[in-house]
This record gives sequence, structure tokens and C-alpha cells, in this order.
Amino acid sequence: MRKTITIKGVKIGEGLPKICVPIIGKTMEEILDETRFLKTIDYDIAEWRADFYNDIECIDRAKLVLEAIRYILMDKPIIFTFRSAGEGGARRVSTKFYYELNMAMIQTRVASIVDIELFNDETEIRTLIDVAHKNSVAVIISNHDFDKTPPKEEIISRLQRASELGGDILKIAVMPTCAKDVITLLDATLTIKERYKDRPISTISMGKQGIISRLAGGFFGSDLTFASAGKISAPGQISAVELGRIISLLYDNS
Repeated sequence: MRKTITIKGVKIGEGLPKICVPIIGKTMEEILDETRFLKTIDYDIAEWRADFYNDIECIDRAKLVLEAIRYILMDKPIIFTFRSAGEGGARRVSTKFYYELNMAMIQTRVASIVDIELFNDETEIRTLIDVAHKNSVAVIISNHDFDKTPPKEEIISRLQRASELGGDILKIAVMPTCAKDVITLLDATLTIKERYKDRPISTISMGKQGIISRLAGGFFGSDLTFASAGKISAPGQISAVELGRIISLLYDNS
């Protein structure tokens, strides 16, 4: 039986794909304005994209921002994500700081989930996962390719690797150059769902060509999709309100 993860009443891996929306403000004021706006719309999970925050390299300030987000969104799962520049993020930092930042955020126990990128030192990834689980924090192991869509076998291999490392949710986002690339991503997703059924996954084909993966990915096995709440954090995101309506329409009639 496929594993599910339940966080603050949101069961990931069962039912409709869950909708995650990003918070991408550059200042604390912008971040909190965006967070308050989330109280006015329907979605399942909030993601703080901390790489957009101007003062992220001051970990103490970052902790205060995370605590403020939690204060506003008391009943919602929150993902802490620092997306590295190499995977489409807004800021370039050292691998040492990346590790220290994620460790500090995990140890606050404020975020429900932390996103750790697959292509990092294996020992450091396993340490972060171990500490996260000891602090009741779930882990997304993610990979983002903004240049291309790898072959189906490579997509499957990366997701399997994320599973072997101990991720609770496995995520990959790739960039299509043609319609066939989108089919490749969806085909890999279906294979993972049918063969392994190991744990929740999130698979995304980015950009305009890949929008169908955000809308209908659940039919192929993707359990978590990403939408915008005014500002986008990745190419191809549509508004959470529109995505929610489309998902309800598609899956209510499936």
C-alpha cells in the first residue's frame, strides 16, 4: 500500500492532488502581506521560498520571519524552501550555509516540511533528514532542471534516489522543449506510481507547455502541485483559485 503523509489534517498521497502556494516576498513586510493574503483563498499548503528574502543570510532574522508566518497560518502546513541558484533559486550561497540554514530551520520545529535538494552531499542530506524526523518535520527531496527534460529512466532514477535517501515526499520539476517532453514526465510519473507506490511524489513539467502536468498530474500519480497566489515562483504556475476549480472539475468527473 502506498504511504501517505498527514500534516495538520492535510493527507498527501490520497484523494485530490494537494495545492501548494509560494510566499516570495523580499522583505518581512512583503512576506507578511503575502501570508495574510493566503487567508483569503483556498489552498492546502504554503511554501516560504526563503531564497527571495533579502536578509536570509541572517539566520536569526529568518527564524523570526518563519515564526511570523506560522503565527498567521496556524492551521496550515508550511514548507521551508531555500532554492539554490543552480536549481532556479533567487540567491547563490555556499553549500556550507545551505546546510546550516536548513539545519537551523528544522530545529525551530516551526515549519511542517523542509525541502532539501537531491544533488547535495549524501552525508549532509541524511543528517538533515535524521534531524528533521527527530523534530517531527517531514522532508521533500527535490530536483529541478530548468534546461531540459531528462529521459524517462533518468527521471525515475532521481526519484528512486530521493526515496533511498529517506525523503518523505519526492519531487522533480523539469523543463519541456516540446510536447513529447511533457509526455515523458507524465509517463515516468505513472511508472513510479504503478511499480513502486512507495510514498507521495510531486512531478512537474514547467512552462506553458507543461501546464497540463499541474492540472492533470494526479491522474498519473502526482500528489502535490504548485500554484501562485499572485506572484509565481516557477514558470507555468497558474493561480491557486483557478487551479482549484480545474482540479475539482477534472477529478469530480473522473
